[in-house]
Amino acid sequence: MAYWLIKSEPSAYSWQQFVADKKTSWTGVRNAQAAINLKAMKPGDRCFFYHSNEGKEIVGIAEIVKAAYPDPTDKDGKAVTVDVKPVGPVKTPVTLAAIKAEPKLKDFGLVRQSRLSVVPVSAEQWKLIEKMAK
Repeated sequence: MAYWLIKSEPSAYSWQQFVADKKTSWTGVRNAQAAINLKAMKPGDRCFFYHSNEGKEIVGIAEIVKAAYPDPTDKDGKAVTVDVKPVGPVKTPVTLAAIKAEPKLKDFGLVRQSRLSVVPVSAEQWKLIEKMAK
């Protein structure tokens, strides 16, 4: 199993909406590196759901339920999407400030490539952030 972080602005698509929908296609990703990350995702992989811009915090955990396929919102036919479902909220949201304050997370993609919308998370980073969320 691999681990990821996916970002969404809560005003565009919030954790609450995701939970209400029960499943969604993670469409609209156009950055090349983020698309490579989407293509690497497999069913069963876990993702942190991060509210970007507003809140700037990890608020939940999601699971990949369908591997990459053509993004129907891309008129050029180059982008891909994956399907994800919510697993559950984190007990305590983990803020970007808390992540930046943790020396063991200095190489975390959320810190190093802050504009990337789909970020890989190492197993060690996942365990540490899960611990911070309890």
